[in-house]
Amino acid sequence: MTGSPRLLALLLSLTLLFLLLPAARSDGTDAADLCDARSDGGSASCPVNCFRPDPVCGANGVTYWCGCPEAACAGVRVSKMGPCQVGNGGSGLVSGQAFLLLHIVWLIVLGFAVLCGFL
Repeated sequence: MTGSPRLLALLLSLTLLFLLLPAARSDGTDAADLCDARSDGGSASCPVNCFRPDPVCGANGVTYWCGCPEAACAGVRVSKMGPCQVGNGGSGLVSGQAFLLLHIVWLIVLGFAVLCGFL
């Protein structure tokens, strides 16, 4: 029975992975940049200095507080007017927060395995 704790840890990590996979989002829509309709035709000067926040959410899940000019300087398409939602992982398969949760759970399981003498 020396392999059973490792098998248990493997099964637990696979179960957590499959629980986190539904959090993966596939955004198949190729919407136009929302800032294209608002642009005045002038090119943005980088870096952008803004005096009031006009947040937009980039396709990478980052909020650009100076609005469309700041997103244009970063070379990012704007997906939503206003700030990004907390936990919006961007366009990746699984968000970084899901991987962080997986690592935390894995470290807890590993800590218990070491404390109980399984490893």
